[in-house]
Amino acid sequence: MKRQETALFPLNTVLFPGGLLGLRIFEARYLDMLRECAHTDAAFGICLIMRGEETGATPALPAAVGTLAHIIDFDTLPDGLLGISVTGGPRFRVLKSRVLDNGLVVGEIRRWTEEPVIEIPVEFGLLPTILERLAEQAGLSWRNGPRERYEDASWVGFRLAELLPLDDAERQHLLEMTDPLERLAALRDAVPRFQKP
Repeated sequence: MKRQETALFPLNTVLFPGGLLGLRIFEARYLDMLRECAHTDAAFGICLIMRGEETGATPALPAAVGTLAHIIDFDTLPDGLLGISVTGGPRFRVLKSRVLDNGLVVGEIRRWTEEPVIEIPVEFGLLPTILERLAEQAGLSWRNGPRERYEDASWVGFRLAELLPLDDAERQHLLEMTDPLERLAALRDAVPRFQKP
């Protein structure tokens, strides 16, 4: 796992591998970052904010584990701001970070290897069905994707972690798990909290 330096974008949300996220960009440091990413076809890192705010002069403290974000689309929003869509790539750990003169946080990161494809064991067999229902209700474009995705423990776990009404600390914990089956077990245990009596 090689090290690299990457711009970090601390947010009040967690991006999972394979996930989609829309962002409104207006701060100069992030406009500069996106210009550089678009020019070099580079990714940037999205990390959950552990302390601080998304905007303002003082950079927020990002979580040590995040996800590389690849720009897939951009447009001008009705309010005149830049809107971008990103997709989640590999996860990474921040080894050390520094703040540039313009307030942008950059980190030396180590990418994590992708999780192996593991077929969902029978004890978690209800989770793909729950995921399908949530995706249908939300009208998500990927809901009718390849059937084999719904048999992949890692993919189902990441998508459920996005869609269930979990708090950010729970989502970050699920992101940091390295065992897809352990993640499914945590999600299975969380599901009853959201079922109507």
